[in-house]
Amino acid sequence: MRGKRGSFLPGLYDDVALICLAWACRYDYASLSCLNTRFKLLMKSGYLYELRKQLGIIEHWVYMVCDPRGWEAFDPISKNWMRLPKIPCDECFNHADKESLAVGSELLVFGRELFELAIWKYSLVTRNWGKCDGMNYPRCLFGSGSLGSIAIVAGGTDRHGNVLKSAELYDSSTGKWEMLPNMLTQRRLCSGFFMDGKFYVIGGMLNPNDSLTCGEEFDLKTRKWRKIDKMYPYVNRAAQAPPLVAVVANELYAVEYLSNMVMKYDKEKNTWDVLGRLPVRADSSNGWGLAFRACGEELLIVGGQRGPEGEAIVLNSWNPKSGVKNGVLDWKVLGVKEHAGVFVYNCAVMGS
Repeated sequence: MRGKRGSFLPGLYDDVALICLAWACRYDYASLSCLNTRFKLLMKSGYLYELRKQLGIIEHWVYMVCDPRGWEAFDPISKNWMRLPKIPCDECFNHADKESLAVGSELLVFGRELFELAIWKYSLVTRNWGKCDGMNYPRCLFGSGSLGSIAIVAGGTDRHGNVLKSAELYDSSTGKWEMLPNMLTQRRLCSGFFMDGKFYVIGGMLNPNDSLTCGEEFDLKTRKWRKIDKMYPYVNRAAQAPPLVAVVANELYAVEYLSNMVMKYDKEKNTWDVLGRLPVRADSSNGWGLAFRACGEELLIVGGQRGPEGEAIVLNSWNPKSGVKNGVLDWKVLGVKEHAGVFVYNCAVMGS
């Protein structure tokens, strides 16, 4: 079949050509947009991302910031790195602590500007940063997780330092925040995730002195929270990072960073099993400075190391399907970023 003159791919009707383009590597989209005006308009429209979603095409990219130059994206398939544009924020936001979250085709970055807490979002479609609508209750040090085009943030502290039990849902298709019912317990420095279609919050602190070992489950259908006693028995301290958790194939994994071990949660018994050791040390900075994420069907640990060539950030991955052999996890080096320091400030994985 031949298409009309000016078709995207000569010799193909546009509907067939678009399917072919949807299968192209995301890394090549920037180059494709430079071919001509029609390709540029196609890439800006976001249509290919919607088509990819319909076809079930997902590429998981790692977004992280580990030095003052800003955010970078890593494509595990092509092994290419791409530097994102700088966030057009004020200097206060640049230098303040930040949190991040990938949802839909957006990367959200939460931080503090001179006069208020703010959220900036990077769009895969426009490849630019823009201001995101603020939460109903602006917060930091919260637990968060995403599922498709939605994300939930829960707990944390407000601008006055009050510990919160409120939760909000963000819909990336509308860019709007919606209040959810309050959690049963207020908590900060907690972690959140989706598992089996439900949202969970575990760990954290009630106040600077009291840690929480319970978890909470939010059912999106009933819109109710359920307390799970002793879901995370590894006590947080004020100077320690929030629980390092990740979900792969609806199974929950965590890093017990005082022992540098990877644990797996047993849903039936509400207990944790030790699997094996991390390829990097997590205990030296109380869990800060490294990231533990799900990346498709694999677990990803991103951390720094010092070697003969200097400092570098190393991305190690392990597929739970490969099993555990004699208490050893078969970690593989997915990528290395040379001369990038040894501290990972923020990290998020986006599948789109």
